[in-house]
Amino acid sequence: MSFSFDNTIIENKFRQPQEYKEIIKTIKSDILKTLSLAKSGHPGGALGISDVMAVLYFGNVMKYNSNVPNWHQRDRFVLSAGHYAPVLYSCLARAGYFLPEELSTVRKLGKRLQGHPPNVGVVPGNETTSGSLGQGISIAVGMAMSDKLIDKNNRNVFCLTGDGELQEGSCWEAAMSAAMYKLNNFCWIVDNNDCQIDGRVKDVMSIYPLAEKFISFGFNVIEIDGHNIENIISAFNKFKNTNDKPTCIIAKTFMGNGISFMHNKHQWHGNPPSIEQTEIALKEL
Repeated sequence: MSFSFDNTIIENKFRQPQEYKEIIKTIKSDILKTLSLAKSGHPGGALGISDVMAVLYFGNVMKYNSNVPNWHQRDRFVLSAGHYAPVLYSCLARAGYFLPEELSTVRKLGKRLQGHPPNVGVVPGNETTSGSLGQGISIAVGMAMSDKLIDKNNRNVFCLTGDGELQEGSCWEAAMSAAMYKLNNFCWIVDNNDCQIDGRVKDVMSIYPLAEKFISFGFNVIEIDGHNIENIISAFNKFKNTNDKPTCIIAKTFMGNGISFMHNKHQWHGNPPSIEQTEIALKEL
């Protein structure tokens, strides 16, 4: 059994909330198919953050030009939670950086769409290698510092971490730097699904209270329902209108959202669906 990928490209433009339904369905379908074919990977978090990523890439939030991947005026997205790679690959493919049919090669030996984002220049649109949790966020803060303090341009930097990733001390060093240098061009997205590979984040190593922590570090904090498109759009608009502070969007999500047998279950952090499970999930979508 194999799954096919149509080569639909999605335009990056302002959209009404109701227009995202089919885009999110496409992204989630891509994730399920790629990992089922690979027989390995991390579906839960990628599915859970799909709503946020759909708005970021296809809602005129982030500036990019897939025909010129290194366009100097582009905004940048750093996937610090590298195991969410399937959702990034889907967005890049649907944005036109490469043909969506290449998604069938995710995690295949010798192919460029590996389990975690590879070195810069290998996959167009990918800004940095990642996978060692807690490191991508420091890279993203460095990018934002360079843009604001040295180049003095109008670029924004967006970075996605999981909530379990915040157990890494380097995340908080990056947070201090972002606030110290008033990086209002920096948007930190935390996927707050309270799941990690060993169980619930609150039980493994609690990071709560989360909003209060970021506020104490000097961030503009926006808490949202990560599956509510209106909330997501509003949060990104508030980020763009914030002065002299970095922004942290804490998106409350559910791991495996949209798939009944995956919903809010940490066991799907790193277990790919079988062919049969994928067929069921695609029907549910």
